[in-house]
Amino acid sequence: MRKPYMQFAACTLAAAMTFTNFSIDAFASSNNKVTSVLPQAGITYALGSNQVSLSNLQETVETEKAEAEATSSTGKSAATTEAINSEDTVTNVTPLASTVADSILSDIQNATGAVIKNSAVEEAQEEVNEEDELFKTLVIAQVHDYVNVRDLPSEEDGQIIGKLYDKSVGTFIEEDNGWYKIQSGSVEGYVKAEYCVTGDDAVDLAKKVGTRIATVTTTTLKVRGGPSLEDEVLGLVPIEDQLVVVEELDGWVKVNIEEGDGYVSMDYVTLSTEFVKAESKAEEEARLAKERAALEAANKAAKANTKSSSESSGSKSYNSAGSYTTATSSIGSAVAQFAQQFVGNPYVYGGTSLTNGADCSGFVMSVYQNFGISLPHSSGADRSVGAAVDGLANAQPGDIVCYSGHVAIYIGNGQIVHASTAKTGIKVSNADYRTVLAVRRIF
Repeated sequence: MRKPYMQFAACTLAAAMTFTNFSIDAFASSNNKVTSVLPQAGITYALGSNQVSLSNLQETVETEKAEAEATSSTGKSAATTEAINSEDTVTNVTPLASTVADSILSDIQNATGAVIKNSAVEEAQEEVNEEDELFKTLVIAQVHDYVNVRDLPSEEDGQIIGKLYDKSVGTFIEEDNGWYKIQSGSVEGYVKAEYCVTGDDAVDLAKKVGTRIATVTTTTLKVRGGPSLEDEVLGLVPIEDQLVVVEELDGWVKVNIEEGDGYVSMDYVTLSTEFVKAESKAEEEARLAKERAALEAANKAAKANTKSSSESSGSKSYNSAGSYTTATSSIGSAVAQFAQQFVGNPYVYGGTSLTNGADCSGFVMSVYQNFGISLPHSSGADRSVGAAVDGLANAQPGDIVCYSGHVAIYIGNGQIVHASTAKTGIKVSNADYRTVLAVRRIF
């Protein structure tokens, strides 16, 4: 089991390279208006809590399940109390075997002065070393935009077969006279070594550019204030939602949700690390064509299906979605204006009513439904809808802003409208109040 110091956090890293001479193999955007030029981040390498899978280098090693089966009924007690319909009672408070062993070792060492090695510490250190060694096999792009992947290690003779975007990751195959041969996604080819890092330099960088994710596997998961069944429940998270991991503990994972940092049982999540992979020319063309078609379809649906809300809340009335759609404003702006009508209405977990109560993804789903667009009732799934927008700086009104276990609608001027928590209901906040995982555009 990974110890507390084994943690991954999503963060941004400025490109460390400054190009004084233009090279055709490294590109930077000419302005900040590019909104859909990046592929969607994918779980290219699934780095589980006790497993590492790097392309074809090594088969997935999965030992935690066997360890869990060998654990006493204490561990199973946690597994049966974290679903929403289970009782919050602790049925077994027997200390873990490792705790007892540590105590005995400490007593012996104090009595005899002998130095006794702790196998649990050694095992954890071995896991750290193993992971670091595997991270050394990564090739990570450090450019302003992307570096070309070519079929030969030459700018003159090599044909461009794909792109490795900034902070994207590939697996090192070999070095050839200033070029790295890599495998990333469906792309195998060469990138100029001067625009990438590998070996020892890739170890720390991989932990920064990768996003450690916990995906919920039970219908409704309780997020607690501490790593114990006795701690208060901070919030509830639905199945398939994805939470950013702050820290990994024995049997628990510290995660970030709208209510703040909390803890979830490892029995009800799967852990992985997200990296962005390379994109082939064919994949890029297909993605852009799909995004254009989706945009056209969304605009057509919005114009044909802007409807009035059939819900009511006391004596308050609401304008229809169609009333915000004009010839002089974008449909995205209409979405943002329509959504802001419902500020002050309640947050209800699992709800989809704009007037009587909705949760974060239910709010986004219902707003877009009024414009003829069907979206999933899941903040995790919302990270894959529409087209990717290159960062919050390029967001436009109506864009969907995704956070760890949360989702909102961008309304412009650096702000969002969202169904926040049961205490605050639907409200307006600064868009950067939490780390943004993705921005997606429907219109």
